Amino acid sequence: MRWSNLFVPTLREPPADAEAANHKLLIRGGFIRQLHSGHYSLLPLGLRVHEKVAAIVRREMDAIGGQEFLLPAMHPAEIWKKSGRWHAVGEEMFRLVDRKGADNVLGMTHEEIFTDLAQEITSYRSLPQIWYQIQWKFRDEPRPKSGLLRVREFAMKDSYSFDIDEAGLDHSFGIHHDAYVRIFSALGLPAIPVEASSGAMGGSDSTEFMAPSSAGEDDIALCGECGYAANVERAKARLAAVEDRDLSELVRFPTPGVRTIAALETCEGGASAVHQIKTMVMVLDGEVTLALLRGDHELEVQKLADFTGAANIRPATAQETLQHLGANPGSLGAVRVDGLRIICDPALEGRRGLTTGANEDDWHWSGVDIARDIVVDEWTDLRRVQANEPCQNCGSPLEIVRCIEAGHIFKLGTKYSDALGASVLDPNGDQKPLVMGSYGIGIGRNVAAVAEIHHDDKGLLWPLNVAPFEVVITIVNTKDGSSVTAGESLYEDLRSSGVDVLLDDRDARAGVKFADAELIGIPYRVTIGPRALADGEIELTSRATGNTTRVGVDSIAALLVDTVNRERG
Repeated sequence: MRWSNLFVPTLREPPADAEAANHKLLIRGGFIRQLHSGHYSLLPLGLRVHEKVAAIVRREMDAIGGQEFLLPAMHPAEIWKKSGRWHAVGEEMFRLVDRKGADNVLGMTHEEIFTDLAQEITSYRSLPQIWYQIQWKFRDEPRPKSGLLRVREFAMKDSYSFDIDEAGLDHSFGIHHDAYVRIFSALGLPAIPVEASSGAMGGSDSTEFMAPSSAGEDDIALCGECGYAANVERAKARLAAVEDRDLSELVRFPTPGVRTIAALETCEGGASAVHQIKTMVMVLDGEVTLALLRGDHELEVQKLADFTGAANIRPATAQETLQHLGANPGSLGAVRVDGLRIICDPALEGRRGLTTGANEDDWHWSGVDIARDIVVDEWTDLRRVQANEPCQNCGSPLEIVRCIEAGHIFKLGTKYSDALGASVLDPNGDQKPLVMGSYGIGIGRNVAAVAEIHHDDKGLLWPLNVAPFEVVITIVNTKDGSSVTAGESLYEDLRSSGVDVLLDDRDARAGVKFADAELIGIPYRVTIGPRALADGEIELTSRATGNTTRVGVDSIAALLVDTVNRERG
């Protein structure tokens, strides 16, 4: 490709609303343009990177026996109703009514559609199957941001495994895990596999691949000693025992104006946070529920969702709280509460001498004994892990790391095959539901993740495998015939050898050409100028290191071909 013919609308400054590095640089480098909130056009450079990421994903999916499909992006509502997700998903699903009055959705993912196709598998002898596609998905994000990291339409590789039993699923899950490790290595992403919540996808287990970055929207708990890693939505820590206060009598005492854990610590008759019960009034699918935690702990809402299976969770309004408990926030508790579901974190199990709200404004209880005074319906881990808490495995301090989710794999089990009737005959002639896994990688999201991690103050630093071009040939002076001849000759040599090369033949100042090449992040720049050429040499610059060396004109092509082939792996 010749730069003089290429559409690369570079900018000196990013748009004012761009905060994340990938957003700024992909706009400035002429890779993408925003049409409206959450919707981006991929320009030629952006599409080249996007397709190279997709090619790496395809290569690894094919290597584990994946078969590529292409399914519709718009689905009839009925199939989502059968799976139960028509109501469970919520407002992030795009829904529309066609001219005949039928409800439809724009697919966020394709479990239902692939499962519907899998009904044509009739015998265990056809298993296992791995099916995948790279298709556009749609998600009505309330606050799209960070360029391609959080958008409302995006290309995603979603694959699905179909097995006869759990052992087969374990194998399919394992080979997908290993394929993802290879994919992220090829992309140059330091993605960490972590325990994760399955969320609305359902199923038994899931693993996220998380790339550390300040631009991410997820936190993971990471142990540097033993390697334990989990999304904070799933993470647990080892907590030290707390000595209870010697208060056995349940006593009601006044707390005028006290509305917070911190205020209750300092008021007369109060207690430190570790001796308080925090009462969170939550509404789970319309049911008012109390979630109880130790006073110094924070509720991790996703843990509550995973345990209860609730599709819609929110804090109760002040009116709902007053209606069900008789008091306003700050004076709430579960002592002697009847008729409400009470879910309690294990950090409170067996505890005595505690303090909590009395469900009357400006009054609290002290001397609370959990077993004696509160009727707990269910116990489950509800708390959000904090930095420096002891690892549950080895006791070393946990680090909380902000990350970009690069991929996610799920063990779905029979959730969708049961709902949609996808079953096969097993060796005994019995009908068994297909045991499924689901595995996703956002293509554009990974373009953004690579850009977010690989850049400097001059621009992008694409790894060679995903760079829009592997080599750029910069002719310093296009009016110098010898330089043009040398540039054209090298260009043809590299093209014929399979190198993805860009010839910068623009009639522009050398400084502009150098700056543009650095901004768009091409891994290797060959500079052809009259002075070096007079010595039979040209300059080779590595974008990653900034190092420049002189190379003989006769040997530069072979050197670049060897370098590029070695880095491709």
